Amino acid sequence: MGDIVSFGETPQDGTVDFDEKFATSGLFKALFREGMDLVKETAAYLDGPGRSESAALERDGSLSYARESMQLTTRLMQMASWLLLQRAVGEGEITSEESRSKANMVPISEIDVKLSEEAGMLPERLGDLILRAAGLQQRIARLDAALVEKAAEASAVSDPLNAQLERIQSAFEKDV
Repeated sequence: MGDIVSFGETPQDGTVDFDEKFATSGLFKALFREGMDLVKETAAYLDGPGRSESAALERDGSLSYARESMQLTTRLMQMASWLLLQRAVGEGEITSEESRSKANMVPISEIDVKLSEEAGMLPERLGDLILRAAGLQQRIARLDAALVEKAAEASAVSDPLNAQLERIQSAFEKDV
């Protein structure tokens, strides 16, 4: 099949599930690999060279290292959860609606990570991992926002009455 990507079946009602389409795309597969590779690389660093590098830091540097590594780990776990949910959608294990349900929602938001003045105390490798994770999180946040927007558009298209009711409601809200 080469570079051709299978996007799955079109549902009976004629709509296209954008989440499923995205989750089976080459773009998503590359993003998934990148995210999981970064998780593995970070874990290997923190459990290996990072331990000895943090032990060599002075007290303030050690505290900064602990804080930054915890934030990095949390950020990576959120992204990994999001990626795994999207993969589950693509593999048909859950529906796109289930992936967006409150029970499965993973908070992914765009962040602007700039290494603080304390970054000079941190090992260079940790700073690199932090910046790479932040870049990945920004990309995932934009994709997540696009998926939510596409789902809302699809919902409005699949239920034209609902779209009309929302327009009427918003018109009355403006007058109040």
